[in-house]
Amino acid sequence: MLDSQRALFDIPDDVCYLNAAAWGPLPRAGVEAGRLGAARKGQPWLMDHAFARDQHERARSAAAALISAAPDDVALIPSVGYGVATAGKILDIPRGHRVLVLEDDHTSPVLEWMSRADAQGFDVEVVARPENGDWSSAVLDAISSAGRPPVSLASISSIHWADGGSIDLAAVSAALRREGGRLLVDATHAVGVLHLDVRTLDPDFVIFPTYRWLLGPYGRAFIYVAKRHQDGTPLEQTAFGRRDVIAENDVYFADMRYRPDARRFDMGERDHIISLEMASVGMELAGRWGADAISKRLAHLTGRIADGLGELPVAVPDDRFRAPHILCIRLVKDELPGVVEALAREKIHVAPRLGRMRISPHVYNTLGDADRLVGALGRILK
Repeated sequence: MLDSQRALFDIPDDVCYLNAAAWGPLPRAGVEAGRLGAARKGQPWLMDHAFARDQHERARSAAAALISAAPDDVALIPSVGYGVATAGKILDIPRGHRVLVLEDDHTSPVLEWMSRADAQGFDVEVVARPENGDWSSAVLDAISSAGRPPVSLASISSIHWADGGSIDLAAVSAALRREGGRLLVDATHAVGVLHLDVRTLDPDFVIFPTYRWLLGPYGRAFIYVAKRHQDGTPLEQTAFGRRDVIAENDVYFADMRYRPDARRFDMGERDHIISLEMASVGMELAGRWGADAISKRLAHLTGRIADGLGELPVAVPDDRFRAPHILCIRLVKDELPGVVEALAREKIHVAPRLGRMRISPHVYNTLGDADRLVGALGRILK
């Protein structure tokens, strides 16, 4: 099993940080990359002409490797919401068709379609949270078009941010293909931790940021665009999205045709020479550890916590339906905010999310952290 990687992070021994699903701490190497990037911006004349381009491709390649994609199929974007808006510009949702979203899913894969539905004449169908936590079955039931309008798109998170429920993307993707539907995955809580291979899954879009599980900064995210959609119009019109619009040329607008790959969808002002390298450092670390090793370690930690909570007045979700690295529990008697605040006073950091306590360890956590949380909850709840 992968050992704790705490030495790579600037986390004091007395801090028990179990909130990776909100903010992933930068590793020491990422902090150093940010310092060096700021120094470069302070003296830009020292940068090689190819530095920015090399940085783009380093990050693109690191992101692509995490989902077994080709770098040509990945674009540099600032956020998941930007990526969903890009998909919204590419896709034509026929009138009268359905777009599936999850109840209380994060805003990014939901609001774009709600804002377009009336004008474009399609329906946004909200898949209700299943009482038993089995999101996969709930989504599969909703995909069936028997007696209902066709599903044009499922725009869903692969793991529900507020309850930790996991979705069987392979089964969902296959069901959508049978119905002629398409799949957009907000993989914020999956990439880097869970195995996701776009070659076998064949989604239409996969979007993910770096600031949580990939141990990078805010404002750096990536979108995988299946080749069948790479003839779409980008959200922004940029010089580098065209084949030959280059400032150094004698003729500026030499070739206005779009680039033939996903690079046409790169965000404007993509030369983030400080944060882009920080993002690469985090993604490359995750890539070296490997999703399987990370997932196994985090499942061990959340499983130890779940086992330790067995005698306490809390509701623990069925491990058949939850992600291995996110444990969301309900307190039976006590007020959630007060308990979270009491834990924070003991330097144990978790998050309240829609009436649940979300516990999300990462590779810097230890078995001692898991036991410390269980012990503190036992004292507080009694």
